Amino acid sequence: MKRILHSTSLLTAALLILLSYAYAQQGSFRNTFIFNYIGNNFVQQVELVKKNKDILPEEIKSVIADAIAPDKTYEEKMYFLNIANAMASMHKYWNNDDKPLTEVETILRIEVQKEKERVAELEKWKKYEKFLGNILMKEHRVQMEAAGLNPVVYPHWLHRIWFQCKVCHQDIFVMKKGGNDISKAHIAEGKQCGVCHNGKLAFGLNEGCEKCHNAGRPGIEGLFDMTKIDHKKIKDAAVRLGAEWNQENLPEGKVPIDRFGYIKWLELKEKNVFKPISSLNKDFKDEVRDNKILFESLSPTVNNVLFDHKIHSTWIQCSTCHPLFFVDKLGENRIKMTDMASGKYCGHCHGKVSFTFADCLRCHKLPKDEIPKDALIHNIKP
Repeated sequence: MKRILHSTSLLTAALLILLSYAYAQQGSFRNTFIFNYIGNNFVQQVELVKKNKDILPEEIKSVIADAIAPDKTYEEKMYFLNIANAMASMHKYWNNDDKPLTEVETILRIEVQKEKERVAELEKWKKYEKFLGNILMKEHRVQMEAAGLNPVVYPHWLHRIWFQCKVCHQDIFVMKKGGNDISKAHIAEGKQCGVCHNGKLAFGLNEGCEKCHNAGRPGIEGLFDMTKIDHKKIKDAAVRLGAEWNQENLPEGKVPIDRFGYIKWLELKEKNVFKPISSLNKDFKDEVRDNKILFESLSPTVNNVLFDHKIHSTWIQCSTCHPLFFVDKLGENRIKMTDMASGKYCGHCHGKVSFTFADCLRCHKLPKDEIPKDALIHNIKP
């Protein structure tokens, strides 16, 4: 069987080579075999295999056992199985024993097939989350399968048409994927999704599990394909909730999408396409900060950022960002792109449910020589 070492990353391979040379000095059969194998020391390898004919079957079994240990990654498994395969191949040729090779090749086929199935499982669900902001809920997949249920495709963008983000976050849901332990029991108690999905405001549990457990079912393409959305259903729900969906105002009759695949929400608002509600509570008093903060770029060639508090606080509660992600004081936040990429600061939302910060000019659009008179200056302290 052909070598499968190429599937290991270059860095991992390099480390393994260094380890192999170090192990060779320890004198065990396996370490010496790996040393010769990586160094292409064929003559020495043949002598080693002939000399250790009696112990080779057990050595091969030992390498296989290490390869299929549950803590091993697929790349690590393939590395060790590749070594076992080389041992077994030489043992067959020079010692006339083909049993270990048959065993290794069988396990290799099994592991490769398992990896194919794992990747296929991931790919199967990818399309549902390809429209950024959508969430595929399958954390309790084992229990779902036992009950004959599919995972849940939650269309974030669709709910955002009807509700400001602050309606759900942080009072009903923590704004963290997988951080809410959503369950049927909680929903039945009127918590989580059950705050709205109660048979009055929106469909309830008694209308069938498949209404939510919809992944893989026909007819849900409109949840992730903007060319197949059902405008009538969106508008009917908006009217019932007290929101608005005016599809006749859509530019060219289509939901505007940027080059990264995100909905252009501000454009939709400017064209009066939608108007979401701010609360489920009639006595709700909205908190909106109306100021702008100038973040000066440290690079001489990159424009500054003018952060509009009003736009953001219209969507979300102040407590969503302060003090968890931003210190509520000018000059105290050392925002870096690397931090944003790891989900900190603006990266908590942007790149997940809001436009990606990879679209640099969406934020870095204020020339260095333009300083608005009413802007607060975010001077970072030394």
